[in-house]
Amino acid sequence: MNEEIFNTPLFNGLTREEIKTLLESVVCQYRRYSEGQLIASAGEVCNALQIVLKGRVKGEMIDFSGKVLKIEEIYPPKPLAVAFLFGQNNRYPVTVSAVVPTLLLVIPKKSVVSLMHNSEIFLINFLNAISNRAQFISGKLRFLSFKTLQGKLAHFLIEQDNIQNKNGRIFLSKTHEELAELFGVARPSLSRAIRKLHHQGIIRCFGKNIEIINWDELKNIGNKTG
Repeated sequence: MNEEIFNTPLFNGLTREEIKTLLESVVCQYRRYSEGQLIASAGEVCNALQIVLKGRVKGEMIDFSGKVLKIEEIYPPKPLAVAFLFGQNNRYPVTVSAVVPTLLLVIPKKSVVSLMHNSEIFLINFLNAISNRAQFISGKLRFLSFKTLQGKLAHFLIEQDNIQNKNGRIFLSKTHEELAELFGVARPSLSRAIRKLHHQGIIRCFGKNIEIINWDELKNIGNKTG
């Protein structure tokens, strides 16, 4: 059994032996994907719970013009599309593919229901995962509501400061190219937006390190929707 299974949030609060017993009682399987391989297409029915055990996957949305917007990347040992396994329209909202060679644990919907019946802890963890996804989607919609790149960038920096140490000093783990993909813009446009905030004295940039200098102005930009 893959070691990452024991670290999956859906099994929080269960012992290793309890996890083994639960999974041995249902049908599940491992699936491997090579770099760039399609895992699920947007609109495809979601009929199994999939947990990333190794590698990394990304979810992307493509608009009518063919423009690609990266929604997020999912790392081990997190599940993907957990909020879309049940419901009336249980289809993948985005296209999911492997960023690097990836290993998934696939648990069919019927087996997930059995796990819920057999373990109250698993059931609570699953409900928490759905709530977390709803909160993430709510935040993502707010992020996408910003019509200007400056607004998106300001919102992102404030969010990263909250995630990190809330001291105004942020480390960018993503490259400018990855951030541009996240924002749905070209890399030069993002670089210009960062430089503008820097020249305005709102932030100070040191490579991948950013220091927030003028909080009030950054929040003002982040709250604008047009």
